[in-house]
Amino acid sequence: MKDGFIKTAAASFDVTVADCVTNAEKITEIIKNEAKNGVQLLVLPELCITGYTCSDLFLQSELLNGAEEALKNICENTKSADIIAVAGLPISKNSRLYNCAAVLYKGEILGVVPKANIPNYNEFYEKRHFCPAPKNNSTLTLFDKEIPFGTNLIFACADMKNFTFAAEICEDLWVAAPPSVNHAKNGANIIVNLSASNEVIGKCEYRRSLVSGQSARLVCGYVYCSAGDGESTTDTVFGAHHIIAENGVVLKENTLFENGVVKTEIDVDRIDGERRKIGSYQTEVSPDYKTISFDMHKKDVELTREIPQTPFVPADALKIDERCSLILTMQAMGLKKRIVHTHAKGVVIGISGGLDSTLALLVAVRAFDILKRSRTEITAISMPCFGTTSRTKSNAEKLCTAMGVTFKTVDIKKAVNQHFEDIGHDPNNFDVVYENSQAREREQVLMDYANKTGALVVGTGDLSELALGWATYNGDHMSMYGVNAGVPKTLVRYLVRHAKKLFDGENIGEILDDILATPVSPELLPPKEGEIAQKTEELVGPYELHDFYLYYAVRFAFPPKKVLRLAKYAFSYDDEILVHWLKTFYRRFFAQQFKRSCLPDGPKIGSVSLSPRGDWRMPSDAAAKLWLDELE
Repeated sequence: MKDGFIKTAAASFDVTVADCVTNAEKITEIIKNEAKNGVQLLVLPELCITGYTCSDLFLQSELLNGAEEALKNICENTKSADIIAVAGLPISKNSRLYNCAAVLYKGEILGVVPKANIPNYNEFYEKRHFCPAPKNNSTLTLFDKEIPFGTNLIFACADMKNFTFAAEICEDLWVAAPPSVNHAKNGANIIVNLSASNEVIGKCEYRRSLVSGQSARLVCGYVYCSAGDGESTTDTVFGAHHIIAENGVVLKENTLFENGVVKTEIDVDRIDGERRKIGSYQTEVSPDYKTISFDMHKKDVELTREIPQTPFVPADALKIDERCSLILTMQAMGLKKRIVHTHAKGVVIGISGGLDSTLALLVAVRAFDILKRSRTEITAISMPCFGTTSRTKSNAEKLCTAMGVTFKTVDIKKAVNQHFEDIGHDPNNFDVVYENSQAREREQVLMDYANKTGALVVGTGDLSELALGWATYNGDHMSMYGVNAGVPKTLVRYLVRHAKKLFDGENIGEILDDILATPVSPELLPPKEGEIAQKTEELVGPYELHDFYLYYAVRFAFPPKKVLRLAKYAFSYDDEILVHWLKTFYRRFFAQQFKRSCLPDGPKIGSVSLSPRGDWRMPSDAAAKLWLDELE
């Protein structure tokens, strides 16, 4: 379980109804093959040893004895397989028949979990054959051994503390109070479900929502495995629907009506971390529960699950448009409320022709459109200085003209040179004083113009810049409301691109395209041959990497080694480059907290926020040594 990843699988096969010997042979083959493939937890369908559709044959002792003998053969033939397998069969106890899940490991039966909720409606009539699980745990004698028997069983790996799981069976998930609720509260990080859910129109989608929803509600991994081809089709058809979900996200799912194996990795360390983070998550150790320990040594798990390079951006193109529309509305509604509350006569934005100020302008326009106020009340001020290029200045003016906002130019070179003279700074020394003096002069112009006009200064800095501290303290670091404070740089691009659709017909498409193609830069150093000389990503690193690091280091609190492993899996950069910029991320993130501690208000947009009043509380004097040492 390196870095918390457990290789899980759901597998169905061409079952032969009532032929326990043949089914056992196929189950044994699957267990052995998946053990060789590195799977650690394998889930098979409900009653797969006999077939789910045996109907009144379940009352025949011949079938029940054959199922037990098949289970015994499976155990004997998988002793060398280093894999937990959970298989379904009918088991008789005290003259009562139960629909059960047997948990097998290296030839041993760790426990047997009976089905708690027995359906008896529509096409289901299980109560004709099966009894619901007893309320309390007990034991069951199988093959001259006492086996734990009951619904309240937690299976826990001794060598991997977060590898814990419990089982429920089919209908158990569909009831008002599924057993998995208590399983999770008592420490199960993964829920397995052996199912025989037949297909009817629309059921597939509903089933998927149940599985993903339960994994989200319980903050757990959920492995769902349903019966498929081979079951009797007398009155029902089974689709072999397999779903593996983690905390609300479907990690892997098969195509309906195709028997086979679906497998991926569930991150149990991530689940454990999320549960610790959620203060309202109720955990309890009930005396009604029994924990069954097993020894499975840690092993390297090859990653196959999707790790997107841009975790803040949806992979689905349709979802990107939907997400961008929602985000722009959230930003605009936040600004709208602030404008109304402060009785602002307008807003003032420093416009540079770059991505962030463009996004802030678009948000302001949307807010004023919602308020049904004139866009001329938005004042965009261009403040060229030593590093401003004609390209960005021109784009800024063109965009403002097209959007119908008030545009002003205030050249700050004279004021900054006067400032250099006042403090005795050599204007030929392009140091931090040279750069930050320009940023602070710009902020002074914006603040004073807002005071003069009774307006509100809208900040343009984004979440990625806040994480890295890539802002001048009391310069672009400040505003009266920071609309982009919750938007990472990789997402800014998509929002600006989406604005072409949002403001369709306003002739801003070509302007936005050129802004999107412009290198990210604060433009504080003189240009070289008319081109931008200071490119941010050459100085602090690629924003796609820093946003990736931000997501996993802050959102999930992963240790540096795990963040690096995920980055290696997701990107094609050389390891040295990944390590270099990850060190840069941690150094800057820790060193620049003092800037985040006094941020202006701004709307939370996604799952990561660095607001000192909201999601992120961190001392400005914290040391990064532990994190950097791990990367060494």
